[in-house]
Order: sequence, then structure tokens, then C-alpha cells
Amino acid sequence: MQVDIPEVLAEVKAAFAEYERALVTNDVAVLQDLFRKDPRTLRYGPAENLYGWEQIAAFRAARPAVGLERTLANTVITTYGRHFATANTEFLRGGRRGRQSQTWVRFPEGWRVVAAHVSLMPLPDQAP
Repeated sequence: MQVDIPEVLAEVKAAFAEYERALVTNDVAVLQDLFRKDPRTLRYGPAENLYGWEQIAAFRAARPAVGLERTLANTVITTYGRHFATANTEFLRGGRRGRQSQTWVRFPEGWRVVAAHVSLMPLPDQAP
């Protein structure tokens, strides 16, 4: 299996960038579209566990649309073959530091997130 085939990596990087744009602008339609519409899709958030596309879509629709800007760091996107990828990044938002992991799969309709995990961490000066 080939890792990081250049054209496949470019596709996933573009999908990830579209997700990030939609996230910080609260483009709910795009966010909902980029998650696989399937009851097995999941998203673990800082304060919620969402099972299935319906729960994820409801969460996105109800999320406040303020304070969404963030800065990314240490983003690592890796593709495995032509149909599977992972995207991991750290972020800073509103004085909070966090991590985000996504599993992407290529389907006939395009690249979709099938699993995601977001967690928050203390800032270095707030560590125990």
C-alpha cells in the first residue's frame, strides 16, 4: 500500500481545508455534508459523544455561531492508499488549546469524515 500518493494527499488536504473554512464560518450545510451520512459515523467532542450522522447534524445546527475562529498548529494529514486518510491537528481558540483527529474515507460522493475526536487541554501555564 502506498502512503501519501501526491494527488490523493492533495485531495484530502483540500477536503480538510474546506472543513476548517466551514467550521470557523459556521457553514452548517458544508459541515453536515463532510461527515458521512451513516448511523456508524461518530464524533467525540470535549463535552459530548455523538453517535450517527443525525446526532452530529443536530449538534452542528444548534451550536452557537460566535467565537469560532481558531489557529491550527502541527497539522498532520496522511493518506493510506487511495481511499483512507487521517487528519490530526492542534488548535488554539479563545485561550483554549485543543486537539482534533479525523478519519476520512473516499466514497462515491467524495471524501467524508467517518470518525472525529476533539479534546481540550490546559495551556502550558495552566498545567497542573
